[in-house]
Amino acid sequence: MAVTPGHTAVTSGSTGTRSSRIVAPIELPASSDELAAEAAAQLGWDGVLLPRMTMFGRRVYVVARLRSEAHAERIAMGIGPVTDKASVSTWTWPELAGGAPPAAVEIVGVLAVARHWRTGLAATVPFARYGDAAIVLPAAATMSHDYVDNCLPRARAYGLAVVTADENATTGLDLSGRTERMMLGEDSVIRWVQEMVYEQLLAMESPAEAR
Repeated sequence: MAVTPGHTAVTSGSTGTRSSRIVAPIELPASSDELAAEAAAQLGWDGVLLPRMTMFGRRVYVVARLRSEAHAERIAMGIGPVTDKASVSTWTWPELAGGAPPAAVEIVGVLAVARHWRTGLAATVPFARYGDAAIVLPAAATMSHDYVDNCLPRARAYGLAVVTADENATTGLDLSGRTERMMLGEDSVIRWVQEMVYEQLLAMESPAEAR
């Protein structure tokens, strides 16, 4: 029997008849922006929390810091953020690596705010190969065997931290991120991510400088 999306099929007695009831979706206890800020503080990530970005089709928050010396060098070279993937990909070619501009940002961590752990993992795992990453979930989403049996082992394997938020939007650390994992070296992927973050970081600082 087909079940209408948003409903759960319930089998009744020996007759095998089914009825459906609406299961309320788990909602976030506050806005994604608020939860991301609380989670970054909970994790002790020291840097600027950038507005939510879409990279590789994934919506994530990035906490980053400007590398002052590299930024000054980029200004002197007249090279601002380069967000064209094809151009950035050439920076790791052996014959061109020597002329590539320095990375002007340090990415402290990447996090995703999600209603379900699968969505959160899908968003953050690609970034966990390069540094710290975390998912932020409503506390209600962690009260299931699915979360304990499937989410936590996967999060540990990828070194992800898990932050939960209760109904009052109070955050807590449910799983610490693992730092002693193998990281990928600097490649064209992370260089492009750094350039995207560099662009956003400068955009945030420009209004402040104008004042």
